[in-house]
Amino acid sequence: MQKYQPKKIIILGIGGNCVDILEAIFDINEQGTLPVYEPVGFLDDNPEMQGQTIQGIPILGPLVSAKGYPSCRFINGIGSVNNYWKKLEIINKTGLPDESFETIVHPTAYISRTATLGNGVVILPNTTVASYAIIGKHVIVLANSVINHNSVLGDGTILASSVIIAGNVHVGQCCYLGSNSTIRDNIEIEDYCLIGMGSNVVRSVETRSIVAGNPAKLIRKLT
Repeated sequence: MQKYQPKKIIILGIGGNCVDILEAIFDINEQGTLPVYEPVGFLDDNPEMQGQTIQGIPILGPLVSAKGYPSCRFINGIGSVNNYWKKLEIINKTGLPDESFETIVHPTAYISRTATLGNGVVILPNTTVASYAIIGKHVIVLANSVINHNSVLGDGTILASSVIIAGNVHVGQCCYLGSNSTIRDNIEIEDYCLIGMGSNVVRSVETRSIVAGNPAKLIRKLT
């Protein structure tokens, strides 16, 4: 009988999202008698962090070294209000194809059988992805968020904790939706938008807009 081999996985980045992803991997492993994943390390471009460890997992090198680990799967945790608009550009620095990226779903999340998740998606604790929702590649959904029926999240978008997206919403690529923001049904948030934390979005949002408030209003355009 062939011995079971857990998937070796490397996390891109070392920030808070990356540590949460590591915790999710540990939680997935604890669900069964065999580990699903073997965390090999982190990759990050901060030279001062090279050779250090996070929860015993080493920081192996910069992002461009990813191709040196052909037997590993990868998951990206890089993305914040400071760089959300170039998240896909950062991932592309690795030179890895989409097929090299694992999708990580925390055991406490609910994913509808009719929902679609792309490569490299991260779904953290107590999240709901409802019927016919489509989640693009490299999307991160933090804890306690809800994506309702028939809604779409574009590639590279980030949902902070406790975001509520109603039905039939379309969010473009590389957007950042702040904690506790709420998006009304049947509207569109175009590419590269930032939704401020606690905002109530009741009308569509144009490309590269930064909006906040209740109801959300334009603060400025991303340049």
